[in-house]
Amino acid sequence: MSHTLRLTMAQALVRFMTAQKVELDGEILPLFEGVFAIFGHGNVAGVGEALYQARDVLPTYRAHNEQGMAHAAIAFAKTHNRRRMMACTASAGPGSTNMVTAAAVAHVNRLPVLLLPGDTFATRQPDPVLQQVEVFSDHTITSNDCFKPVSRFFDRITRPEQLLTSLPQAMRVLTDPVECGPVTLALPQDVQTMAYDYPAHLFEEKVHRLRRQAPDQVELAEAIALIKAAKKPLVIAGGGVHYAGALQELDQLVSQYQLPVGETQAGKGALPWDHAQNMGSIGVTGAASTNALSADCDLILAVGTRLGDFATGSRAMYHPDARIISINVGSFDAYKHKAQPLVGDAKLTLSRLIAGLEGWRPEGSWVEKAAELRARWLHAQEVATTDRGTELPTDAEVVGAVNRAAGEQDIVVCAAGGLPGELQKLWRTRYHKGYHMEYGYSCMGYEIAGGLGVKMARPESEVFVMVGDGSYLMLNSEIATSVMLGQKMIVVVLDNRGYGCIHRLQQFCGGPGFNNMLDDCLTVEGGAPKTDFAAHAIALGAKGEKVGNIKELEAALARAKASDVTYVVTLDTDALVVTEEGGSWWDVAVPEVSPRSQVQEARARYEAYKARQQQNL
Repeated sequence: MSHTLRLTMAQALVRFMTAQKVELDGEILPLFEGVFAIFGHGNVAGVGEALYQARDVLPTYRAHNEQGMAHAAIAFAKTHNRRRMMACTASAGPGSTNMVTAAAVAHVNRLPVLLLPGDTFATRQPDPVLQQVEVFSDHTITSNDCFKPVSRFFDRITRPEQLLTSLPQAMRVLTDPVECGPVTLALPQDVQTMAYDYPAHLFEEKVHRLRRQAPDQVELAEAIALIKAAKKPLVIAGGGVHYAGALQELDQLVSQYQLPVGETQAGKGALPWDHAQNMGSIGVTGAASTNALSADCDLILAVGTRLGDFATGSRAMYHPDARIISINVGSFDAYKHKAQPLVGDAKLTLSRLIAGLEGWRPEGSWVEKAAELRARWLHAQEVATTDRGTELPTDAEVVGAVNRAAGEQDIVVCAAGGLPGELQKLWRTRYHKGYHMEYGYSCMGYEIAGGLGVKMARPESEVFVMVGDGSYLMLNSEIATSVMLGQKMIVVVLDNRGYGCIHRLQQFCGGPGFNNMLDDCLTVEGGAPKTDFAAHAIALGAKGEKVGNIKELEAALARAKASDVTYVVTLDTDALVVTEEGGSWWDVAVPEVSPRSQVQEARARYEAYKARQQQNL
């Protein structure tokens, strides 16, 4: 008879989590760094009690906002290339649904996080309970059903013994290179406290290792033949290069065969910025060098990217006759854009391409063109990030100042607004983890919470969070969490008094300034208040100061680096000026009918680009 342990469902869940390990560089580490928790009546007595008993081996971190703590957990996992992760637990009702947006962030970006929302009573005896959503036609639905479309795996544990089959499936998804994403286990509060005699084998140590899928030999041969027939190839490096640990193989391939490389938001840092083959970013917020090559290339080798609209200029940027080879561990992504799929782990696949291409080289004039365009773009970067001494600095000038302050192993974090475009174009890093951008879901409010997660994953690095006033106001509470946990960040707030990025887009589409900049919004007679972000940060326990120009910013950043607690620096910036060089069209639909002549003109431009897009469908 097998040995059993009598535990509550919550105790068994926590004990199982502590038994999960991961092998990294020959070292065995806990797979779960810890659990972010905000307790309420739906999880405090069950999960809360279990976490207390395990607090010495599985730390519990108290957060201030459920969405924020889940963002921090997601950022932690991304920084660890999906190899280590965290869990988040919240109470039934609004505490749990606050994590739904973060679940979508993890789902879109294919990042692991274990979400443990409390749920209503499985027995239904005290129904309706506080915060319960009642669906008149279906008593099995609770507010936690909102997690279903944004979870890679969802289960509601209505009996304690269901953990025996649910937990292995949860771990399969969290650690799988293809299916990786958020797992949600909805935990009815009564079931959390129910006991069961669990078999001891459920809690035996399990060491997880990265599964690597080799490419199919036929697909590999077809890809090699296509590349050898190409004269003007272009490589796109996506986030999968990082997650597969394929940095060395990418470097060897592109160096040996002199292949120009464009980096997506998730792929940035795959090559050092000063690598001879690094042409810069690609797409809507891409470098002029890379985008010029994409319009003239005859083959695209996409590595570990889902080829979203920002990487493809909404399918209107590439030469219509260019062939695409897509190296991806997931066939779902490898088949996009009429691509020749090459399904497999990027590290294994690139190494076999290196051997298979022996003796081939791209056209000499293509290599020369790439080098010339790269030199021009590096000069354009210097110009854009140099302090012009104007009254209101541009985002690009601020990026330049922060970049100069960052050390070789430091990290910049951002997510939404106009800053991701300027950062993708202009930020320079040699450190493969020096650029952390959430741009799959582009979630406003991710920035500060994400910075906390990055700092927890890389405590030896300075973490620079760059955030606009709009995102700061949406979600800033994890500044207090960072102070409480001793996880110091440097937060730079660029205050352009509104949603400057969408204001510019609104005008590009022919619209008037309306409801984006604070001056264009419905307000009291005196106008919208001027937020003192530095004073607000100080009120949360951080240090803060406001500066008036780039020179003052540089001095403040030096003080921030010397600080031992989170430091917030804020300055006013120009809402209208962006780096004009580089970039490509982005498909944002313009009305067919409007009384405004500006909209009519914008629609004519839109239709011209749609015609180019049609060639690539």
